[in-house]
Formats: sequence, C-alpha cells, structure tokens
Amino acid sequence: MTNRVAESQDSGSTPHRLRRHIGPVGLLFAAIGSIIGSGWLFGAFNASRIAGPAAIFSWLIAGGLVLLIALTYAELGPMFPISGGVVRYPHLAWGTFASFSLGFVTWLSTVSVPAIEVEGALTYATKFAGFTTPVGHGGNQVHVLTPLGLGVAALLLAVFVLLNWFGVRLFAQINNVLVWWKLAIIALVIVVFLITALATTNMGTPANFTTYGFTPGGVPAVFVCIATAGITFSFLGFRQGIELAGETTNPKRNIPFAVIGSVLICSLIYAALQVAFTLGVSGSTLAKSHGWLGLNFTNDFGPLAAIATAAGLTWLAVLLYIDAVVSPADTGFVYTTIASRVSYALGRNRDVPMAIAKTNRWGVPAISLVLTWIVGLILLLPFPSWQQLVGFITSATVISFGVGPLVVGAMRRELPELKRPFRLPGGDTIPLFAFFAANLIIYWGGWDTNYKLFICVLIGYVLLVVFQLIGRRNPQKPPLDFRRGAVWVLPWFAAMALISWSCDPASHPILFWWAFLFNAIVSAGIYYLAMATRLPKDRMRKLIADAEEESEKEPDEEQLAAAPGN
Repeated sequence: MTNRVAESQDSGSTPHRLRRHIGPVGLLFAAIGSIIGSGWLFGAFNASRIAGPAAIFSWLIAGGLVLLIALTYAELGPMFPISGGVVRYPHLAWGTFASFSLGFVTWLSTVSVPAIEVEGALTYATKFAGFTTPVGHGGNQVHVLTPLGLGVAALLLAVFVLLNWFGVRLFAQINNVLVWWKLAIIALVIVVFLITALATTNMGTPANFTTYGFTPGGVPAVFVCIATAGITFSFLGFRQGIELAGETTNPKRNIPFAVIGSVLICSLIYAALQVAFTLGVSGSTLAKSHGWLGLNFTNDFGPLAAIATAAGLTWLAVLLYIDAVVSPADTGFVYTTIASRVSYALGRNRDVPMAIAKTNRWGVPAISLVLTWIVGLILLLPFPSWQQLVGFITSATVISFGVGPLVVGAMRRELPELKRPFRLPGGDTIPLFAFFAANLIIYWGGWDTNYKLFICVLIGYVLLVVFQLIGRRNPQKPPLDFRRGAVWVLPWFAAMALISWSCDPASHPILFWWAFLFNAIVSAGIYYLAMATRLPKDRMRKLIADAEEESEKEPDEEQLAAAPGN
C-alpha cells in the first residue's frame, strides 16, 4: 500500500477522491460541449479574412491533424483511466520534470479557456450593452472588454466555479442539455444560410467562391489560419474525454468513443458551416470590402448574427445572440471543470503542493477550482479580447497535446505487454505523424504569439525551482528526473522557438515551405530522444501501479448508488 493510500485511510476520509458519474454519451457530449464554444461563432469569419473561400480546406486539414493527435490519446485513455491524463501520462513515462514542463503549459491553456469563452459571449452581447469597445490591434479591429464587461466577466467565471463545486454529476446533467441546444443552433444556421443563399437574393451566390479568388491569401494562408483564426482552437475540446477519464463509468469503451467521435462529428459540422458562411456573405458586402481579405460589415463583432440580420432573418439573429451566450458559457463551464482537474493532476504527481489536489465532500478539487477562477480573472487584463487570446491558447494546448504521441511510443517500447483495449495500427507511424502535426500547428501560430508562450514556459520553470525548494525536506517528494525529461523537452522547446522565429510566416514568408522540412527533422529527432530517455521498466511500472491504485479506489456509479443515504 502506498503512502498516499495509507494517509487516506488513516484520516477516515478520501481527500483526493474523484467520482465516476459520466457515461458514454455524457463523455462524448463533454468533448463536443467544449469543442463547440465560441470558436464557431468567430472562426468562419476570421478564416475567411485570412484564406478566403479556401478556408473550408483549413477546417478539414485541421480536423485531420487533430484526429491524428486524438487517436494517440484514444489508446492511452483506456489504459490509464485517470483524471488529468494529459498531465499525468508524461509523468508515467519520464517522471517529474517532463510532467511539470508539459503540465504547466497544459494548465495555462485550460485555465485560459473560461476567460476567452466569457470574452466571446460578451463580445456578441455588445449588441445589447457596452460590454466591449472596438480598438485597433495589429492592423485589425478587435473588441476589448470595458469596465462593465470586466465586472460581468468576473461574475460569470464565479458562476462556473459555483456550478462545478457540487460535483461532476451536476456538470454532466447540465452539459448534456446545453450540447443538444448548441448542435441544434449550428445545424439550423447551416441549413437556413444554404437555403437562403441558393433560393433567394438576400445573401451571396456560389460565385462567392471565385469572384474575388478562391485563395486570395495564397496557399500558405490556408495553413496559417488553422492556428490563427481560431480553427484549431475550435477542435481542442476532444481532450475532455481524456481529462475526465477517472470519472466515466466504463473507460475502455467510453474514451475512444468520445475522443474519436467528437472530432469526426465536429469536423463535418465546421466544414459545412464554412460553406454556409461563404455563401451567406452578400455580393455587395464583398464589393465594399474589396474582397475577402478586407471583409467587414456593420455589427461584425457578431458576424453570423450580423449576416442573418442583413438577410432579413431577424428571428435567426435573435437565436444566434442567445446562443452566443449559451455556447461559450457552456464551454467555459466545461473548461472550469477541466482546469481544476489539471491542477488536481499536478498535485497528484507532486509537481505542485499536494493541497491543490484535495477534494471536497462532493469529490471536486475545491482549491483547484478557486485557483482557476483567480487566474482567469488575471488573464482578462493582458488579453482583453477574444482575438488576442485565441492564438496563445492554441499554441499552448497543442504543445501539451504533442506529448501524447511520445508517451504512446515510450509505453510500447518499455511495456509492450500492457493490455491496450484500443491499439493504433502501424507501429510508430501514427504517433510520429501526430507529433509532426502538433509541431506544424505551433509553427503556424507565428512568432508574435509563440514568444509570449515561451516566456510563460520560462516563468513555469522559475515556479518549479520554488516548488522544489519548498518541498526539499518532504520525504514523499518524488525525484525530479531532470535528465530523463530535460534531454528532449528543452531541445524541443528551443527548436520550436527557433523555427517559429526564423521562419515566421508573417516576417519570413519565403521560408514557409522550408519550415515543413525543418519541423519534420525536429519531430523525428525529438521523438528519438524521448524514446531513448524513457524511464526504466521497474520505475514505470511503479508509477503506473500508483495511478491504477488511485483509479480503483474511486467509486463508480453503482457503488455510489448503493451507499447509505443515496
């Protein structure tokens, strides 16, 4: 019995216990619920301003790249059904330094999402009150929060925390209802836009795809907008099938179903929405904007609703303004849950003080929830608009996802005998291509976004030093495993920073296609280093046994139903 289990029994309580309350549909909807947030409300508009009608291929390419990454997590999830898996998987393969490095970036990305979703909701709600105001930023107009907007944003973030406080069962029940609403609204927008554009003269025509050029920004723009227009951001919710693995009733069945299903469903939805948006823009609007790259129109802080209003579809515009609050609010609610689970996982790994992993009487990591709220408030200040925050979240999240393919490779080499309920075919092929895909998306984000991310990484390492000094006398503090992680993590971060700076799509476009080759070389090299420095079999087995022991002590739905008082 481990010390952690002994501590739990001695205290007569379960201070670090999560509860299994989420079934297959609940897990799928948790993923879809966080995929479909504010991204669909702004993504088609932003993508059209970068890549024009060719943006439909941006959505499809992004869906394929994210699916490659998601497939590796579909193998890992059923093997290790523990909450906060994206953080804890590298801990199993390389120990503390690697898990903190990726865990801190993961935490930054997840804790940022409730803030950006609130910004998205309030941006559309500017139609009704002065929540945002337009300002110039990087040559474009963005809508930043006003003092009123900041106050309402703080209140909404607090509501997310309050709802999460009472457990994952309430979370699943609320989220399932909201996801049905979101799917219905998106389907309605697609169908109505297509019918109106093709059967009336109130919108655009199929000529919209060619009149001002199919690829007005050039082919590189099709790739760049994957990272910068909110497209990849719009897919990142698939991770919830992994982060909530410790709280689903049948992980072996439910996790692959949720992870793969959510990406495929949303890929088709987003591609159809981009087609509908392209047809929905009127010819006169395109003429006044001098084409797609300068696209703008009245009330474009809420682009889909503005197009509906211009076409005389006032009823649809009203629904969109309502959904512009519901969809981002639901995703912010989901990510408040997830951010607290990531903090929980860092605490369980002992990468940060264990107090962060303490759960309340409803099995919810309460301190992590409060921390999520505080950091969300802080992030509203330097990133007061949706457009300013989306690129940062995209690069941070994709870096955290990039470790999944490496863990798959390390586990197959060191522990090939482990049972894998879902196993990817092709050996290293899919994991290596998934890692390459992650690195490409980071590169497409551009240096102006990525340098801020790498500064945050450096701040994270300062915090790691502080945590190590604080816990140096704690006999339960795990070894740092610096060599195991630093040999590949630090070169990976350094190489990505160098490529991002030297081949930046905005300042060095002539090197854009060369960057594909450079990323391929870096991906293969880092993959090899990570495989060569994985933990030895005995240590890996010990860490896995600890994780499995924790998973087994988390009661499932039937046990809870049979317990006295339920």
